[in-house]
Amino acid sequence: MTQHQNFLNSLIQRIRMGRSNKKVSSPESIITLCNQLVSKNGEATLFSLAKIILEDFNTLSEEQKKSFFLQFLDQFGVDRPILKKALIELNIDDEGQLRKLHQLIEPKSHELLRRLNQVPNGTSVLLKMRESLLECIKASPELKSLDSDFVHLFKSWFNRGFLRLERIDWSTSARVLEKIMQYEAVHDISDWEDLQNRVAADDRRLYAFFHPALPDEPLIFIEVALMDDTPNSIMPILDTSVKPIDPFSASTAVFYSISNCQMGLKSVSFGSFLIKQVVTEIEKEFKQIKHFVTLSPVPGLKKWSNKINLLEDKDLPENIINDISECCKDNKPNPLVLNRLTYYYLTQIKRKNGQAINPVAHFHLGNGASLYKIHTDANVNQSALDDSWGVMVNYLYDLESVAKNHEDYANQEPVAVSPKLTKSIQNNKKKILAN
Repeated sequence: MTQHQNFLNSLIQRIRMGRSNKKVSSPESIITLCNQLVSKNGEATLFSLAKIILEDFNTLSEEQKKSFFLQFLDQFGVDRPILKKALIELNIDDEGQLRKLHQLIEPKSHELLRRLNQVPNGTSVLLKMRESLLECIKASPELKSLDSDFVHLFKSWFNRGFLRLERIDWSTSARVLEKIMQYEAVHDISDWEDLQNRVAADDRRLYAFFHPALPDEPLIFIEVALMDDTPNSIMPILDTSVKPIDPFSASTAVFYSISNCQMGLKSVSFGSFLIKQVVTEIEKEFKQIKHFVTLSPVPGLKKWSNKINLLEDKDLPENIINDISECCKDNKPNPLVLNRLTYYYLTQIKRKNGQAINPVAHFHLGNGASLYKIHTDANVNQSALDDSWGVMVNYLYDLESVAKNHEDYANQEPVAVSPKLTKSIQNNKKKILAN
């Protein structure tokens, strides 16, 4: 009996027993199982094989996972010889051939991942698998093409039609509330009292997207404060001792924290859908609220400034270089100078593709928001001071302008900015020169 036959007999025994072998798994053994999975069609066999693959993957070390992904990439790509033959024989007017060609272009990895996803909890494991893949890419960039397979399928599996919006309040299950505390990525939730303030206070709302395959796992959530004006500081919002206002007297809904919960869904964006639906929900509940703004951090402002200061970038205007130099030498820069620097950073510093280099700015500007106001000393927590001198900004979601703003941003037009903000920055410049 061959080694291959021995392996298959062992596999069949594992399937019949309904539990994994105690033997330590290896990348090679899991790849063999994957080849079996894509070649079999029996539903029971497929289910059992997929279950064993996912279980065995979780036993691998980080180095073994990298080896697994490299073999995965090598063995489950496009069947090039068959594709080449089909291209030679292709009749462009034959609809059947065109559809068959589409099937041949798809890498085998797509079907493998679809079959793995059929197992209960398979979606969750695949998300964790991609988290591991993203780590491996740092050392093996050739794995990016495999990652694109994950992203392609995840965008289909997690499209807006499958997502459900839920309001999180104090009656939500403790399991989900604990996840909210764990996943908060912008303003840490210190304890249960802090959480209660964010989900149960009359002037607060918290909404999250969920997926049927992950019923107790929020995908992304947004925290909202209902206020009587545009805020210039995060501190009163986070202060649990501040008395809530009557939400029916509020004029403004403030989105002060948006947290993505699943690292495995990186590059699968549904934040824009969330904001738009939350706006709809708030408008239905509070018809007097017509003003929707964020209170957003400016991550990386200080790091970028320090880098430019050291390099003395000659491509920047002299006045901006001077602003950077002044801010970098002072732990508490002149607010007028810091305002102007922040304005320039958010509106002018872009990637080669025309997108704002700041990730928060890119998110909101890409959603059709406009830069509305800049606030110094808006967050006095040490981490915020170290990151951006405590600067925060408001992005305005004007429902009549978001579509145009989105199109302009996508076409690399100038960033949408409140005329009042632009004018105030120009006046600040005059004041600075006067001094």
